[in-house]
Amino acid sequence: MKKSKFLSILTISFLFSISSIAQSKPAVKKNLNINTKTTNVVAKKGNMSELEIQSWPHMDIYTDSVPGMSLKKAYEFIADKKGETVILAVIDSGIDIEHEDLKGLVWVNTKEIPNNGIDDDKNGYVDDIHGWNFLGSKKGNAYPEQLEMTRIVKKLKPRFEGKTAVQISDADKKDFELYTKLSNEIKNRREKAYENKVHYESYKYSLKEAHQSIVDILKKEVYSIEELDSLGTVHEDLQPQLYNLMRIIDGEGSIEQAFAYLDEGIAYFKEQYDTPNYDINFDGRAIVGDNPDDFNDRNYGNNDVIGFKDKESHGTHVTGIAAALRNNGIGMNGITNNVKIMAIRAVPDGDEYDKDVALAIRYAVDNGAKVVNMSFGKSYSTQKEWVFEAIKYAASKDVLLVHAAGNDAKNIDNEDNYPNDSEDKILEFADNIITVGASTRNFNEDLVARFSNYGKKNVDVFAPGLEIYSTFPNNTYEISQGTSMASPQVAGLAVLIRSYYPKLKASEVKKIIMDSGIEVPFSVYLPGSNSEKVSFSNLSVSGKVVNAYNALLLAQQKTK
Repeated sequence: MKKSKFLSILTISFLFSISSIAQSKPAVKKNLNINTKTTNVVAKKGNMSELEIQSWPHMDIYTDSVPGMSLKKAYEFIADKKGETVILAVIDSGIDIEHEDLKGLVWVNTKEIPNNGIDDDKNGYVDDIHGWNFLGSKKGNAYPEQLEMTRIVKKLKPRFEGKTAVQISDADKKDFELYTKLSNEIKNRREKAYENKVHYESYKYSLKEAHQSIVDILKKEVYSIEELDSLGTVHEDLQPQLYNLMRIIDGEGSIEQAFAYLDEGIAYFKEQYDTPNYDINFDGRAIVGDNPDDFNDRNYGNNDVIGFKDKESHGTHVTGIAAALRNNGIGMNGITNNVKIMAIRAVPDGDEYDKDVALAIRYAVDNGAKVVNMSFGKSYSTQKEWVFEAIKYAASKDVLLVHAAGNDAKNIDNEDNYPNDSEDKILEFADNIITVGASTRNFNEDLVARFSNYGKKNVDVFAPGLEIYSTFPNNTYEISQGTSMASPQVAGLAVLIRSYYPKLKASEVKKIIMDSGIEVPFSVYLPGSNSEKVSFSNLSVSGKVVNAYNALLLAQQKTK
């Protein structure tokens, strides 16, 4: 679920084709009326500044005309109340727990003596000081990995390679159809990646030729749209190139920036073509050393929760959204600081293993987490029952799981998406998972991020997930997008609620978040479409965008 970095690539591709209540002050009585209506709200007009974009997820729909989470108002409401510390487990890629904006917020297992090579607390994990890495061993750490579909094809290949449908027994027909379907999908994806790479390379070549023609005429490397426009009357043979160059400069700012985006696209599609994700001969589990199909084989992993700082940014970005240090004068503000971050590395550059996910959830629960963020997902799951049992286990221990809905612009009421809390996409077997879609800063028909998955039965709520500024490894900060970014907004809010209203159960916190969101009285573009519109209320169970202020008001009402 790491597609957010490709926004600029998609943009230029479009160009080329012609996101108990706090004790009140003595003289002030706090208003507990919850307003979820937005009928009379006028959307913010005009461009936002860089600082405004960086902080938009925390803005207020009524005072700022931006559909953020009303976090400032939320903190004003609890200003006189002291919250408890809540452990937030983040199951993700490596997390830079040394980041300047996460210092002091990282969970420490006080029952474990650091680096003595002994499992002091007898929890099955040696020297797990800040969490656990399920993608490693004493030999080192794994990073690239196959997709689940590739692993399925690899397992079925010995049975079906070279066979036709007439050779398959009725008992094997279902597996054969799956093998054929996934084999073709892998082939098509690699071919598409190669075609896109060639397209970008071809366009870059054409652009360089057009650029050089203008340089030869104007005798300079940098030129304006006006200069290009004036050449059209003299050099009619160059009009197509001139038009393209003018569009590019207008959209990207400069030819140099366009070349940079093209190079990024070429590198991306080359990586997609060459990636181990689709290589059935690749063994990403070799360094880990376990049998991923044996749930009882649990003696694996290591305590390196950071992983590869130069390759893994997803987990750090997600963590900052929920819990970066607030009001410290650097970087950005997370949702809450009444938190200790338990880092669990279980998401590779590919699809996560069901075994790792199930054990990661159990690890989080057994070591005190009350909220777990899960910004990952996949379309196929070979051992989903292991994850189902882990979810039920978390429910039995009153732990709330927050899950990203996915970035495929699909209706997950109809299409598979894992992990989830329903075996048939209709009836939930647990009430401790909240699934989150991605919303934008635009309070209009573009409110829903075009990439976001949706579902009237299987997506619970929407939260800010486009143009999200947060922590990156090595004390840096970047903007990313995805439902991966929306999920920790809600996880952070859940921590905030459980911190100030600790008597509320996980299922109650879920209901509060869903019930207290902002209603949307208009239709929006259906994700994946540039023309079809649907009522926003039909895209999720709640039909709402999360609102921290309202959630705290409702939590206060529920605990009276």
